[in-house]
Amino acid sequence: MNWKEYILSCIWSPLLVIQFLLVFIFGFYNEAGLDPVMYVGWLIWVISVIFGFGPIIVLKKEGEVEEGESYVHTKTLVTSNIYSIIRHPQYTAGILLSLALILISQSWLIIVMGLVVIPLLYIDIVQADKYEVDKFGEEYEQYMEKVPRTNFILGIIRRLRHRRK
Repeated sequence: MNWKEYILSCIWSPLLVIQFLLVFIFGFYNEAGLDPVMYVGWLIWVISVIFGFGPIIVLKKEGEVEEGESYVHTKTLVTSNIYSIIRHPQYTAGILLSLALILISQSWLIIVMGLVVIPLLYIDIVQADKYEVDKFGEEYEQYMEKVPRTNFILGIIRRLRHRRK
């Protein structure tokens, strides 16, 4: 990958961090006073934590990562565990985190930032799929047909249907 492929993450990453800091450090919290919306935000935040940290364990364990390498340097395509539900759990975690921060804060500033972060993250996900096709070829293309990119609800439904068969 060259530097041009990192431009989007150089935009959305700091914005997501700023969103997080504004909510949890600077108190942009439940500004509209809509408690049910805030509680939904906290639920989404928990899901984002699972999708954010789960892949670290799964890829290290199942991705044939060489000793001392980062968990992202897999040698084999991992399609089990969380990767049987969605193809990009960590990117999805970023989208969910931004959405959660919007709902928790109910602040226009956080909303505007989220309206930048979420689409940029999704575009990055599409680019990641292209990278994975280059890396794993037809095997990844077949995986793409079976497992949704980010729609974990559809992924859970598909997995449950597959288990019943």
